[in-house]
Amino acid sequence: MLLSLTNAPRDYAWGSKTLLAALEGRVPAELPEAEVWFGDHAGDPADLPDGRTLDAVTGGELPFLLKLLAAEDPLSIQVHPTKAQAVEGFAREADLAADAPGRNYRDDNHKPELIVPLSERFEALCGLRELAASRRLLAELRSSTEESAGLSRLSALLDGEKDPLRAALQWALAEATPAEVADVIDAVHGGVAAEFAQTLVAIREIAARNPGDPGVIVALLMNFVVLRRGEAVFLRAGLLHAYVSGLGVEIMAASDNVLRGGLTPKHIDVAELLTIVDTTPGDVEIIRPDPGLTVQRFPVPVDDFALSRVVLSGEDVVVDVQAPAMVLATSGDVRVIGADALALPVPVGTAVFADPAESTLVLSGVGEVFVAEPGSH
Repeated sequence: MLLSLTNAPRDYAWGSKTLLAALEGRVPAELPEAEVWFGDHAGDPADLPDGRTLDAVTGGELPFLLKLLAAEDPLSIQVHPTKAQAVEGFAREADLAADAPGRNYRDDNHKPELIVPLSERFEALCGLRELAASRRLLAELRSSTEESAGLSRLSALLDGEKDPLRAALQWALAEATPAEVADVIDAVHGGVAAEFAQTLVAIREIAARNPGDPGVIVALLMNFVVLRRGEAVFLRAGLLHAYVSGLGVEIMAASDNVLRGGLTPKHIDVAELLTIVDTTPGDVEIIRPDPGLTVQRFPVPVDDFALSRVVLSGEDVVVDVQAPAMVLATSGDVRVIGADALALPVPVGTAVFADPAESTLVLSGVGEVFVAEPGSH
């Protein structure tokens, strides 16, 4: 059985009035549109044509959540727990109300995720930069601006011998005075670092949008990544990240567990964040598509989900799926044909759900779709 799926965009403040509207060929929205959820997560299950929501069909058991994401402003810096950490944390907070402001764990699941840009440029902060590189960046800022207490303290922490990045995060989020935070932000605005010119441009914009936020210091220690359309990055448990701007398709394990590390007015539990975060520095791998493939599958090291991008040029493409699966249209005029041989249109910005009875889907038309399904390893 195939079912059409729609949902209303979520109007988070960091969303865009134009990105989703342009994708779907409609006028700009009056309010920011940040995410459209295609899943059965209790927070916002997708809508069915008969007025029900998808959880009525699946029982809320889908292992993944598929989204369209549109960012005009940076999201909060965040990290997600491992499965074991989520189980322990959710049990520990069992006595808290579901909507308690201080609650960290909304469920007992992990939340690995993959983002694939639809915009020609997608900016993100992904993981902590190699320590030697961050030391060079701080050294250049110190040499090109007036020395200050905040900048000196951050440099001293990065020169430490025992987990210096964890110490720097602890200081930035829990110990630095507003004056020290301002010192570092002033250096970002006024300093010069030729090796990190593109990064500084991005951090200055983030700082301008988040005045006085200690998360700017955290962002300064992270890898600034520019993804192109069709590329992807996988974000594992424990990895600090924040999407900065752009439009993309996102898929994740079905969870709402988020520990925040700045660039937000929301609750930040620094102690719990430091328990969850992996401070191992290094670059994050960018998954680049093979232009010769009609079906591009993005490799991920988890069983919760798998995602493929399919480019349709007029000839039918047959895709074997591990249902329950979804087909999300992101351009063109496409249709999905299931076991009953009926062609179901998939307007851009909507999806089709394939229940477990479907094992082979025929995709027809001209355009681009993403196929989401449970993973297998």
